[in-house]
Amino acid sequence: MQIDELYQLFLQYPSVQTDTRKLQSGDIFFALKGPNFNGNLFAKQALESGAAYVVADEAPGFEDKRIMLTDDALTTLQQLAGYHRRRFSIPFIAITGSNGKTTTKELVHAVLSSTYKTYTTRGNLNNHIGIPLTILSVKSDAEIAIIEMGANHLKEIEGYCKYTEPTHGIITNCGKAHLEGFGSMEGVRKAKGELYDYLKRHDGTAFVMQDYDYLNTMSKGIPHIFTYGTSGAAVTGNIYKTDPFLEVALTNGKEKTIIRSGLVGDYNLPNILAAVATGRYFNINDNIIKAAIEAYHPSNSRSQLIEKGSNTIILDAYNANPSSMKAAVENFAAMPKSNKILVLGAMMELGKESVKEHEALIELLNRYLWKEVILVGGDFAFTTHPFRFFNTAGEAKEWLQQHPAANSVYLVKGSRSTQMEIIVDIL
Repeated sequence: MQIDELYQLFLQYPSVQTDTRKLQSGDIFFALKGPNFNGNLFAKQALESGAAYVVADEAPGFEDKRIMLTDDALTTLQQLAGYHRRRFSIPFIAITGSNGKTTTKELVHAVLSSTYKTYTTRGNLNNHIGIPLTILSVKSDAEIAIIEMGANHLKEIEGYCKYTEPTHGIITNCGKAHLEGFGSMEGVRKAKGELYDYLKRHDGTAFVMQDYDYLNTMSKGIPHIFTYGTSGAAVTGNIYKTDPFLEVALTNGKEKTIIRSGLVGDYNLPNILAAVATGRYFNINDNIIKAAIEAYHPSNSRSQLIEKGSNTIILDAYNANPSSMKAAVENFAAMPKSNKILVLGAMMELGKESVKEHEALIELLNRYLWKEVILVGGDFAFTTHPFRFFNTAGEAKEWLQQHPAANSVYLVKGSRSTQMEIIVDIL
């Protein structure tokens, strides 16, 4: 089977699915395999559910001309995405980084979609399956595409760039995330820098946070650089207010502009400035940029503010690593509130540095006075601390249910696998 032949079928049936539970009639089903699943086993079910074709890499055991065999279904999916990508001559903006990439992606999309027909990654489908699916969802009316790229090992972003072919790129930051796969901070920067490497070789444009010296160094050699930051950049802004939501003052526009966001935490300043920078780069008026950012309200467990009775909850539980934990705790400590309660899940994928990083977090927590600190799971179990500890979020939820607090402010944060969001129900 040739990719150009498959692409002609895709033009007739321009919807791709990898999960039979979400399959719609007329979809092309790719039978992907993983450590715990084998999509080839669902080929017959996919056809019975209305799939137009099935791309499989194992013979199904029955005859059907709608089954298209290939050496590897995942590789074929990525090749098809690359073939589709090359049909466009529009900007493709790739966004990666250790922290804030999904929030930045959402903000950039909010700004650009105010003026242009813009397609972007849904949720955080930012891996080897989600990225090709995102590319294949881009329709012929597209004027801009935004692709979020996650990574936990070297050469991963390099691989994504081969079929995404980004024209523009943003690295939000390089922090202590996925150290198990990257090995060190140097490894993190090398891995994230694979996006910059691609832009250097392909006459690309990078939006660079001027405040981060390491990004200035990493981006040297990129033909076109558009900077943002707190000073000395093409787009500058500073924190205007942080209680309860972050407000940003743009400091180099024609008029003073205050953006009143729906995000909690001063660590979102670079994310907002990145969105302003892309908007200005693509000639969008500041008033439109301001309105677009102010209209965005997170609903994805990222920097969410939730009011429940007399309590206020900051829910930032989609992911956690040493860098994002430090920023969240320091921001929480600086809030002019009393009765502060932290409910923190463990940080994952830190490899041999894990216990050390959890100890560093405990040292940070000990610098402040809190009403209560509750730690959950992972390598918190191997540290010495004066706080409450539970093995699971479920156990912590049960304790909190039995010891309700009023007129309190909660920070709920942890790595995705700790499922800290389940605690919010009973606060």
